[in-house]
Amino acid sequence: MTYILGIDTSAYTTSIALVDKKTNKILADKRKVLEVKEGQKGLRQQEAVFQHLKNLPELYSSITQDLSKVDTISVSSRPRNVEGSYMPVFIAGKNFGKVISHTLNCEFIEYSHQENHIGASLFDNYKNIDEFLAVHISGGTTEFVSAKKISKGFETKIIGGTKDITFGQLIDRIGTKMGFPFPCGKYMEEYIHDKRVKKLSKPSLGKGSYINLSGMENFYGNLLNKYKKEEIITSLFEYIAECIISILYSLSALQHKTVIISGGVASNRLIRNYILKQIKEYEIIFPSLYNSSDNALGLAFLPIIDRWHNENKTN
Repeated sequence: MTYILGIDTSAYTTSIALVDKKTNKILADKRKVLEVKEGQKGLRQQEAVFQHLKNLPELYSSITQDLSKVDTISVSSRPRNVEGSYMPVFIAGKNFGKVISHTLNCEFIEYSHQENHIGASLFDNYKNIDEFLAVHISGGTTEFVSAKKISKGFETKIIGGTKDITFGQLIDRIGTKMGFPFPCGKYMEEYIHDKRVKKLSKPSLGKGSYINLSGMENFYGNLLNKYKKEEIITSLFEYIAECIISILYSLSALQHKTVIISGGVASNRLIRNYILKQIKEYEIIFPSLYNSSDNALGLAFLPIIDRWHNENKTN
């Protein structure tokens, strides 16, 4: 019995996961959301790194399994799987993983945070998918990526997204104006639960695979004193879903059959259901609601996905 330990230190969550290498069973899944002071709209990188350094030993020591059985450390060391991709927060997890790897004298593997999200979406599907369109929508990222399985992780190419702010930033900027705690998405979704709302007119959609969102902050901000919060929030979530659908249709010439949609914004039930009802041309894969947000489970599964691919697809 041997284990894989995954470590992810994103902009807002410290995560550690432990998976049995033979059975694929999740043995531990530890996460701690970074603290954002009331009234703030985010964290500076240095503050996030400091919190990761405090959280990592706490989460690691809370794992009750025999960690001497760990033979692979898998970390997210950069945002994307492209040259030059860098964010300071990932150095915390990378270095912590290196120390553990050296101590246990075991394998050390680096992936990107984006590959981690893809891995967390493929627990039950990785044997059937080689090429697909990955949509990563979060507070820091809105990217549509053409992805292909390779011997280690995924070969990716950005083919769409937003040119300015992300979907997550748009939600948070409107949410903080409404008085919701940051990050605002889950609180806004809870607020509209079971409320009956009047449909509002929505702004026109951008055309093509790259769109701008900054004007939408002004559009929805101008509605705050005219309509109920639940009406504005519902319209905003539906608009984001329509943007995702529009971009997917603009990329239909690439003939992808499968679309994986992950990231914190993908945990929004309204956005999920809206997309699933509207799109029939693609097989749409969402991770579980819990695993849409930042986690280390994808990292713990990626070496397993790599091994299966290399043993079965390349021979």
